[in-house]
Amino acid sequence: MKKLSLLFAASLLASPLALAEVVVIGNPSGPDSISANEVRDLYLNRSKALPNGQSAKPFELPEGNATRAEFHDKVTGRNDAQLKAFWSQQVFTGRGQPPAEAGSASGMKAQVASTPGAIGYIDSADVDDSVKVILTP
Repeated sequence: MKKLSLLFAASLLASPLALAEVVVIGNPSGPDSISANEVRDLYLNRSKALPNGQSAKPFELPEGNATRAEFHDKVTGRNDAQLKAFWSQQVFTGRGQPPAEAGSASGMKAQVASTPGAIGYIDSADVDDSVKVILTP
């Protein structure tokens, strides 16, 4: 019985982490909000500008990252293999390059915070005042 109550207590402590979700972050000087369609268009090379007209600089987490998978599932509807194929075609035809990669959530925050027009995505639990949340997909 004691083991069961410890397990239950541990699950309660872990539950806030399970409730965290992906959020789209922007540079503090950028727009205060953006639509999911606008974010999708930026990440699929259909647009190059933020809603305020500023040139956009999207950043991406590495393949295999769980936050990346959740972001693309909710926003672009594509998995890593589909994204790899899409960007291979874009590069081959000269239409564009994939977003620059940030190696981690802290790297993503640093890149977005220091780059005007930057957007990225991280787990909501990783947000701090260096960036602003512009969309919760």
